[in-house]
Amino acid sequence: MNADPRERQAAIVKRSLTISGHRTSVSLEDAFWRRLKTLAAGRRRSLGALIAEIDAARNGANLSSAIRVFVLENSSQ
Repeated sequence: MNADPRERQAAIVKRSLTISGHRTSVSLEDAFWRRLKTLAAGRRRSLGALIAEIDAARNGANLSSAIRVFVLENSSQ
Protein backbone atom coordinates (compact mmCIF):
# COMPACT_ATOMS: atom_id res chain seq x y z
CA MET A 1 0.00 0.00 0.00
CA ASN A 2 1.35 3.45 -0.97
CA ALA A 3 1.49 6.22 1.58
CA ASP A 4 -0.49 9.39 1.03
CA PRO A 5 1.80 11.95 -0.71
CA ARG A 6 1.05 14.45 2.07
CA GLU A 7 2.29 11.95 4.65
CA ARG A 8 5.50 11.44 2.66
CA GLN A 9 6.10 15.21 2.47
CA ALA A 10 5.53 15.55 6.22
CA ALA A 11 7.80 12.62 7.10
CA ILE A 12 10.91 13.69 8.96
CA VAL A 13 14.13 12.70 7.22
CA LYS A 14 17.39 12.82 9.18
CA ARG A 15 20.62 13.35 7.23
CA SER A 16 24.21 13.47 8.43
CA LEU A 17 26.62 15.95 6.94
CA THR A 18 29.85 17.79 7.59
CA ILE A 19 29.76 21.56 8.14
CA SER A 20 32.98 23.49 8.65
CA GLY A 21 34.82 20.29 9.46
CA HIS A 22 32.40 18.90 12.05
CA ARG A 23 29.78 16.19 11.62
CA THR A 24 26.20 16.98 12.44
CA SER A 25 22.77 15.68 11.59
CA VAL A 26 19.76 17.64 10.44
CA SER A 27 16.15 16.51 10.61
CA LEU A 28 13.72 18.09 8.15
CA GLU A 29 10.49 17.16 6.46
CA ASP A 30 10.97 15.58 3.04
CA ALA A 31 9.35 18.59 1.34
CA PHE A 32 12.01 20.91 2.83
CA TRP A 33 14.85 18.61 1.72
CA ARG A 34 13.50 18.55 -1.85
CA ARG A 35 13.09 22.34 -2.03
CA LEU A 36 16.51 22.88 -0.46
CA LYS A 37 18.12 20.67 -3.14
CA THR A 38 16.34 22.69 -5.82
CA LEU A 39 17.57 25.97 -4.32
CA ALA A 40 21.13 24.63 -4.11
CA ALA A 41 21.06 23.53 -7.75
CA GLY A 42 19.68 26.91 -8.80
CA ARG A 43 22.59 28.61 -7.05
CA ARG A 44 25.07 26.11 -8.50
CA ARG A 45 26.09 24.95 -5.04
CA SER A 46 26.16 21.57 -3.43
CA LEU A 47 23.57 20.89 -0.78
CA GLY A 48 26.35 20.85 1.82
CA ALA A 49 27.70 24.22 0.68
CA LEU A 50 24.27 25.83 0.87
CA ILE A 51 23.65 24.39 4.33
CA ALA A 52 27.08 25.70 5.44
CA GLU A 53 26.04 29.20 4.28
CA ILE A 54 22.78 28.93 6.21
CA ASP A 55 24.70 27.68 9.25
CA ALA A 56 27.12 30.62 9.12
CA ALA A 57 24.26 33.15 9.01
CA ARG A 58 21.89 31.61 11.55
CA ASN A 59 22.86 33.71 14.61
CA GLY A 60 22.42 30.94 17.16
CA ALA A 61 19.10 29.63 15.88
CA ASN A 62 18.55 25.89 15.63
CA LEU A 63 19.99 24.72 12.28
CA SER A 64 16.86 22.82 11.23
CA SER A 65 14.75 25.90 11.99
CA ALA A 66 17.18 28.17 10.14
CA ILE A 67 16.96 25.92 7.07
CA ARG A 68 13.16 25.93 7.15
CA VAL A 69 13.10 29.74 7.38
CA PHE A 70 15.63 29.98 4.54
CA VAL A 71 13.50 27.73 2.34
CA LEU A 72 10.35 29.70 3.14
CA GLU A 73 12.05 33.05 2.49
CA ASN A 74 13.34 31.76 -0.86
CA SER A 75 10.23 29.90 -1.94
CA SER A 76 9.50 32.27 -4.83
CA GLN A 77 12.88 31.63 -6.50
